[in-house]
Amino acid sequence: MTHIFSIQSHVASGYVGNRAAVFPLQRLGYEVSFINTVQFSNHTGYGNWQGEIFSGQHIQNVINGLWENGTLNKVDAILSGYQGSAELGQIIIDTVIQLKQQSPNIIYCCDPVIGDIDRDIYVLPETATFIKTEAIKHADIITPNQFELAYLTDLDINSCDDVLKACQQLHQIGPKIILVTSLSYDKNKPQYIEMLVSMNNQAWKIETPRFHFANAPSGSGDTTAAIFLAQYLQNHDIIAALEHTAAALYAIFKITHTANSYELCLIAAQDEIVAPKQQFNAIRIA
Repeated sequence: MTHIFSIQSHVASGYVGNRAAVFPLQRLGYEVSFINTVQFSNHTGYGNWQGEIFSGQHIQNVINGLWENGTLNKVDAILSGYQGSAELGQIIIDTVIQLKQQSPNIIYCCDPVIGDIDRDIYVLPETATFIKTEAIKHADIITPNQFELAYLTDLDINSCDDVLKACQQLHQIGPKIILVTSLSYDKNKPQYIEMLVSMNNQAWKIETPRFHFANAPSGSGDTTAAIFLAQYLQNHDIIAALEHTAAALYAIFKITHTANSYELCLIAAQDEIVAPKQQFNAIRIA
């Protein structure tokens, strides 16, 4: 059974970070070992929360334990999300390097959690800089949203050509596969939202209907990265992975919107995470 190691944030209530990633991965049939970089009562979008960011030493101790008990020797892929600090980011990258030295075929998927269009940068400046200058160099797959793509490349993203130009810049740094999420640059299609995947000078995009929320739920990027990685690991087909991810996210958003929920309805949508009822076709654009 394919084994994924996920390291990102955790909330006691709601669905962001590992809470938004681990269940979909398990529902799709993967063994998952995970480390929580923080433990909060709920995500910070509520305005009030309790909990703490774990120290780098705490995280390193847990990683050391996973080495000692043999867990990390069984890993096929690593998924990282919210990192909390540059120190923690370095610990993650050091672990990735060590795993790849042992097993060169291990895939590292880095969700570069930095910010979003409606919230700007919401991580520590040092964390954002570390992701931009160090973390993505070691990633096989990255999954930035539109805002993060602009931040990582210092480019304005106002068109599909801008997205392709940014992806080519990032490919030269390291990532072989780039999945860009939450694309909404086309003012002529406000009712749709796009994802785009780029690899080997080829690119495909896919659009799905957009749901408008009074208070948009958080965590969709975490879920997207998890589902895309899971689907890609099946047969390394980025088009099939893109189409399944888009369809699954559409189903999750549809069910969440119908429930008028501020949290992603992952449990209610679990069957469609595995087998979405509505399909969407990717279009080659490069």
